Amino acid sequence: MESAGALRIAVDQGTGPSGDVPAALERLGRTARRAAGAGADLLVGPECSITGYAIGGRTAELAEPADGPIGRAVQRIAAEAGIAIAYGWPERDGDRVRNAVRLVDASGTELAVYRKTHLYGELDRSAFAPGGEPVVQADLGGLRIGLLICYDVEFPEAVRAHALAGTELLLVPTALMHPATEVATALVPVRAMENQIFLAYANRCDTEGDLDYCGLSTLVGPDGAELARAGAGEELLIAEADPAAIAAARTGEAGYLRDRRPDLYRALTGPA
Repeated sequence: MESAGALRIAVDQGTGPSGDVPAALERLGRTARRAAGAGADLLVGPECSITGYAIGGRTAELAEPADGPIGRAVQRIAAEAGIAIAYGWPERDGDRVRNAVRLVDASGTELAVYRKTHLYGELDRSAFAPGGEPVVQADLGGLRIGLLICYDVEFPEAVRAHALAGTELLLVPTALMHPATEVATALVPVRAMENQIFLAYANRCDTEGDLDYCGLSTLVGPDGAELARAGAGEELLIAEADPAAIAAARTGEAGYLRDRRPDLYRALTGPA
């Protein structure tokens, strides 16, 4: 049973055919209605969920501003289904393209747009310019929501910055491929536990060229416990994030934020 004040989250481990925006939007509409019918308040999809991620030159071709046709279509889907949606697409900004995730609420109103700050290898760097804003947040259903994308979550500083800024639920659309399954199964639960936040990690489970995405999407609680975990195939996870769990974790013996010693960590902010 959902607790009072809890946010019910649907994590969508599945995408439309890469490069087929109309098919992806049609699928998103079906998934949004299904998630809303299950009582979810928020639907989170994978990295570049609307367009595909590793699609070569088509990334620039399909890129558009946040308020472009893709954005307007997702806003309509959210309003019609009555559910907030976090979705990924390549964002056009003049001559630049950024790997972005946008959060809209259940009325279709934009709440936040985050651009991936840590680019993964040549795959990312050949297609995207990096974002420059490390912490992007919005309030939804009584929780402070934060946004990162894929590789970002593998940097402890990125997640700690969110926790220190008050993020309670971190959404991480991703495109994690084999053989790096330990990121999903080991690293992500630790990130949630060491920052005592909820973390929703939404991975792809399809293939693009030589890339074989590993699934294993999850929603992890502030104590590091998995509230839901997907396998290798298409799946819709549903679980709730209860703010009371954050308070319980942070007032326990292991108060990772409370017991920090910033005076000892100055070297971490020095030059790379």
